[in-house]
Amino acid sequence: MILRNRTKPILLKKLDAALPRLPRKFKHRNKLEAEFARRYKGYIGEIKVDGYIHSYFAKNFTILHDVTLKIDSTEIQIDSILISPHAIYILEIKNYNDKIIFNTNLNTFTRDSGEIVTGFRHPISQAESHKFNLMRFLSELGYHDVPVHFFVAVSEPSTVIQVIGDEKAIAKMVSHGEHIPKKIIALEQRYENASNSRINHRKIGEAILGKCYDFDFNILGKYGVNWSSIMPGVHCPACGHLGMERIHSNWKCKQCNRLSKVAHIKTLSDYLLLIKPWITNKECMRFLNINSRNVVTRILKASNLEYDLKKRRWFKR
Repeated sequence: MILRNRTKPILLKKLDAALPRLPRKFKHRNKLEAEFARRYKGYIGEIKVDGYIHSYFAKNFTILHDVTLKIDSTEIQIDSILISPHAIYILEIKNYNDKIIFNTNLNTFTRDSGEIVTGFRHPISQAESHKFNLMRFLSELGYHDVPVHFFVAVSEPSTVIQVIGDEKAIAKMVSHGEHIPKKIIALEQRYENASNSRINHRKIGEAILGKCYDFDFNILGKYGVNWSSIMPGVHCPACGHLGMERIHSNWKCKQCNRLSKVAHIKTLSDYLLLIKPWITNKECMRFLNINSRNVVTRILKASNLEYDLKKRRWFKR
């Protein structure tokens, strides 16, 4: 059973919403675009590996994706957790093109694009750290003897994996995503043959889910984006032009002349994501470029938002 589905991460949503609302000449625009591309690529890689995992284990395992937990003052992010009747499996998912190199002699991890060799944090060290912290977390919940394993899944089958040093050691922990199920099945068969005691995988999954939350931080502030940097206006769903006009009960694009009754919905979502988790009538008038308070009130009432009478603002239900 998939107890926690993978959804588009909040940080990716923020970048996706902010970029079309920043001036073309915004100082750190190139860095923001690079950050978005990197995170989007990682997200697509995770979805690809999810497909392999679900086809083998969705019926008999408890699965949680995109898990963030806090253990004391340590925050951990785990791409996927699979809980079987015998053990827990952590997946650290990586999406690289070109060639990646594990050097067991120097304990380094690099990517070779053919032109540039770049060093990265070692994914095996990341996964080992996740294992250690998850075992601490489980111990605090009363689960002291649950076996925990980890694998590094490389999402792209075309990625060349090279090892300098101990190939067998790396092969035990690292492979392309499509081969990860075979590694898990092999371990499960060992547990079955050894007649190990079974665990309540659903109960453990629900305990993790109860402490899990979505990872978030001020990623836009990191690049100097504040509320005044965000351009207001309604995007045209057809051509993307920012600045549709409200004409009667429709929005009209000045650029392509398309009409839309619901173009404002994405704009309200952008505001709640990028500016504040609530919006007032006055702010809504400014952000939608509407002069009529009555029109804005009708729009907000029809937008599935809740009204806080005491604070006089609207928020998501």
